[in-house]
Amino acid sequence: MATLSGKSVLVTGANRGIGKAVVAELLERGVARVYAGTRQPLDHPDGRVVPLTLDITDSAQVAAAAETVGPLDLLVNNAGLALLGDDLSDDAMLEQHMAVNLFGTYRVTQAFLPALLESRGAILTMLSTSSWANMPLLPGYSVSKAASYSLTQGLRAHLAPRGVRVHAAIIGVVDTDMTALFDIPKAAPDDVARRILDGLERDEDEIFPDVNSEMLAEPWQGGFLKAMEVEYAALVAAPAPTPDAAE
Repeated sequence: MATLSGKSVLVTGANRGIGKAVVAELLERGVARVYAGTRQPLDHPDGRVVPLTLDITDSAQVAAAAETVGPLDLLVNNAGLALLGDDLSDDAMLEQHMAVNLFGTYRVTQAFLPALLESRGAILTMLSTSSWANMPLLPGYSVSKAASYSLTQGLRAHLAPRGVRVHAAIIGVVDTDMTALFDIPKAAPDDVARRILDGLERDEDEIFPDVNSEMLAEPWQGGFLKAMEVEYAALVAAPAPTPDAAE
């Protein structure tokens, strides 16, 4: 996706934080339309923004949204949940994290996949440095983001032969409602959104958009684990072994 100009985009969790900043940056880059998925009604002054009632844990709402949205070039899986006070002793809290951050992301992706296959578009999922190393202050969140990252890798391998690119934004600590109680350095949402979309337009698999995450970029891109992902992905496109070959 060399340019976002003229594209049609859906952003989940579009009413605050990184999602809100991404919507603003998409408009700056000249998109034709942004479907802004939110659980609560949204009023936006730009006519290119189409409010969309969308709780990603609600199968009926997701299906209705997929019927409402027309042609689509990019899906931004941004909606997420992080619950404080979690120490992995409460299975209900872990289930809440998984319901939103894993299964909600999966549900939305599957619902809008036909439109993305039609446009040979792209999927961008907002992930976290805690996808790779569990943050003990948010352990259930970290577990769910690790699962979502694995989902992203799997989708990337299976959708690449079908013409859909899958990207992951590996985000550090950003100044949003989710991190309000943490007294640590935080990146500005508008700067993070700009750098995420820069990476998308450069067609980067993993995008490292802030000072906390960018130190991981070079070791990851040139490292063993990324090489292993590429090696495994090649198996998807490889022909199945014949009975003779299996012998």
